[in-house]
Amino acid sequence: MTTPPTETFPRHELEYRPEIDGLRAIAVLAVIAFHAGVSGFRGGFVGVDVFFVLSGYLISGIIIRALERGTFTFRDFYSRRVNRIFPALVVVLAGTLLLGWYLLYEIEFVNLGRHIVAGSTFLSNALLVQETGYFDVAAERKPLLHLWSLAIEEQFYLFWPLLLVVCWKVRNKSAVVPLTIGAGSFFLAIFAVNTDHTVGAFFLPFTRLWELVAGFCLFHIETQKPRDEAPRHAAV
Repeated sequence: MTTPPTETFPRHELEYRPEIDGLRAIAVLAVIAFHAGVSGFRGGFVGVDVFFVLSGYLISGIIIRALERGTFTFRDFYSRRVNRIFPALVVVLAGTLLLGWYLLYEIEFVNLGRHIVAGSTFLSNALLVQETGYFDVAAERKPLLHLWSLAIEEQFYLFWPLLLVVCWKVRNKSAVVPLTIGAGSFFLAIFAVNTDHTVGAFFLPFTRLWELVAGFCLFHIETQKPRDEAPRHAAV
């Protein structure tokens, strides 16, 4: 009788984490309050950073648990992402386009069209970097500005599943590569901020990746606990 290979990540059941949903709600509300100019929320934009960490935690957990069960497929992963994201995204883009048709001048409507295309292809962050400058319009006049964070998450999803699958097959080095990438992204962010590249550091995935990898680290640390000490619930 063959002995199964040693697993880097212990098995845990995939269960609902209400506290994570609560933390995500707090993060979103902090961002909304910041943009609404509510007193006491000048640092509310940190909610985006919290959201990225939680996203990295949850997505990493979903992929790794599926690998543990031997049920992971790229088709299943991406179909779930499409079913979760696209219905709401289509409604937002279509509603914004309809309102823009009636409310905006022609040149403003053309610009809105560019943002709709960028939003539908998850490239809003790249477009916003190109637009930043002296003649850029105010953020309040960009109804799809918030899609930059969704773009970063989707760009993360393009390579992260493949990376974890490769690392899973290596097993004894399963966390080394993700941690190295996260550290590189962190130091790149520090470099960008201190060399007057703050716009790119804010909007581009290369300097945001470390936050999503931090979520992976939290999951990895949590699952390294002995079985009897591990949390009862894992992720969603």
